[in-house]
Amino acid sequence: MEMAARVLWGSLGLLRLAWCLLPQTGYVHPDEFFQSPEVIAGDVLGVEAARPWEFHPSSPCRTAAFPLLTSGSAFWLLRLWEEWGPWPGVGDNEEQEKLLKKSCTLYVGNLSFYTTEEQIYELFSKSGDIKKIIMGLDKMKKTACGFCFVEYYSRADAENAMRYINGTRLDDRIIRTDWDAGFKEGRQYGRGRSGGQVRDEYRQDYDAGRGGYGKLAQNQ
Repeated sequence: MEMAARVLWGSLGLLRLAWCLLPQTGYVHPDEFFQSPEVIAGDVLGVEAARPWEFHPSSPCRTAAFPLLTSGSAFWLLRLWEEWGPWPGVGDNEEQEKLLKKSCTLYVGNLSFYTTEEQIYELFSKSGDIKKIIMGLDKMKKTACGFCFVEYYSRADAENAMRYINGTRLDDRIIRTDWDAGFKEGRQYGRGRSGGQVRDEYRQDYDAGRGGYGKLAQNQ
């Protein structure tokens, strides 16, 4: 009886292993395909991730070995990219928070394409002395595309702008400001496929201050 139980247990274990390794579209619980990478992301990248009870160290019923051998390699590459690449990644949250807490730079969004640098200077200089303004540009046309960076000489002046200017109107638009870790060359260009901001690629409504309809809607 004991031998039969061992044989059954071993057979089921081999079947489980075969199901893991064979090409498949899902079995038993399709969400396992999403749970495993989330666990690996938490272990390798150090990001906040929900750890399902199956992987809990106190009483695990699943192993992270197979996800580590498969999708784990991609997460390790991401970690190396974060540590050695030219741009910070998701693993640099603590460093990013430190930069934000001492930053004197604001990101300003929801601007009209027709708002000028002089108008922005006039408004934001009410909070303090401005060091420089970097206008956001369409990557293709090199024209304004609705955002900018405002850098102050002091943190206190930047805090005043966040407190008093965020949510006010400029060119009849409610502008949004947020802390920025610091401007780097290249960030002044839109990241949308057509050269502008991503939000203007998919926008379905008509916005006269931001070029009319979104780019995708215009092409339909």
